[in-house]
Amino acid sequence: MMKLVIIGGVAAGAKAAAKARRLLPDAEINLYTDDTHVSYSACGIPYYIEGNFEDYRTLLVRSPEEFAQSNIFIHLECRVSKILPMCKKVLVENLKENSAFLVDYDKLIVATGSRPFIPNIKNIALNNVFTVRRIEDAIAIREKISTTKSVVIVGGGYIGIEMLEAFVRQGLHVILVERDEHIMSIFDTDMADLIKNQLMSISNGNFEIITSETVTEFTGDNKGINGVITSSGNRYDVDMAVICAGVTPNVDVAIDAGIQLGATGAISVTPKMETNIKDIYACGDCVQEYHIVSKQPVWMPLGSNANKEGRVAAMNACGFPDMFQGVLGSAVTRCLGLTMSITGLTENQARNAGFEPVSVTVTKYDKVGYMPDANNITLKLTADKKTGLLLGGQGVGAGDADKRINTLATALLAKLTVEEFFNNDLTYAPPFSPTIDPLLNAAQILMTKVRAES
Repeated sequence: MMKLVIIGGVAAGAKAAAKARRLLPDAEINLYTDDTHVSYSACGIPYYIEGNFEDYRTLLVRSPEEFAQSNIFIHLECRVSKILPMCKKVLVENLKENSAFLVDYDKLIVATGSRPFIPNIKNIALNNVFTVRRIEDAIAIREKISTTKSVVIVGGGYIGIEMLEAFVRQGLHVILVERDEHIMSIFDTDMADLIKNQLMSISNGNFEIITSETVTEFTGDNKGINGVITSSGNRYDVDMAVICAGVTPNVDVAIDAGIQLGATGAISVTPKMETNIKDIYACGDCVQEYHIVSKQPVWMPLGSNANKEGRVAAMNACGFPDMFQGVLGSAVTRCLGLTMSITGLTENQARNAGFEPVSVTVTKYDKVGYMPDANNITLKLTADKKTGLLLGGQGVGAGDADKRINTLATALLAKLTVEEFFNNDLTYAPPFSPTIDPLLNAAQILMTKVRAES
């Protein structure tokens, strides 16, 4: 009977456990996590805080008891502090009982995920300074909202933007501080500017977005934070702070075991999710991926990737060969009615990858203009000047940008040129799209531009 040990249990680890059980009904499967919950939607935390649903348990996908019904043993608040590859054991610390023990494995899957990046801010240990990562974070923030008037968000990426919406919906005044020149800097500069401008146009004094500044200090007393000071010397009164400055891969235990990291600082794996050590696999936010378009190593901690990688890791650990094809970086979020979606490479990423990018940007209605729910979307498409190969796209607007970017992601996977993509037969009906979909309109303009410049 094979002994499978899994470290980590949010997305990739939980997926790997469930898949392994289906593949090997008789295997002994043990999952260890230092978390107090297992198998939950971390991506849903901002929406719980926003008040879209009242019970945090809605975020839970599968309980330890449900796993136990399949003879998958979940060990909560149990940290794997050491991997011993030579004797195929892991050292587990039981955080509740303050004890430690060794566990044997035949196959090991490392799914340790990522952790919040904590910037160097004076007095960051004050009460009511939170991160957004675990269920406990969500519960604590939700409880604090009732006694909060103003909050500072440190960081203007995906989580920062989602938390901006959550707090505004809860009636708080929000100050978002981003050290970069732009919020949502994963987008091209022009699209990031569009995001900020569109958000500020509907702020109504409910929130501020401050860029090109850092938070240098929190002020407060034994009750908690009462203010924030930025690098420009400005001070803002706040009752709560939320750190949304990005994440970093959780790889300490992997490094200690001799597991190799890639150029991104995450664990290097093969398409089979194998590490450099025999019988040890890795998946999820702790691993480095292969970008399908750039053909370069990347680190993209996304729940969609983690689930697919967990499945592939389990397949190979259980003796069923499978391969993870790589990532496109497809992502979407929303904030106060504004949808932001992206896939593939930005112009700058394309240039760094050795392409000669050509781009076009168009703004169109997402539906026929006379429909009462028609809204503008701005689409940016990028292709390679020499080959016409589609490289990436971005969509921003109140309209349906996400489904257009999903369509484009399929084209990127298929390695279509912009001309091949323009010949696509997309649906039309007034409630759903104009006669010529904005995506095809953008493709037509881009095709003409590529021809002119090539």
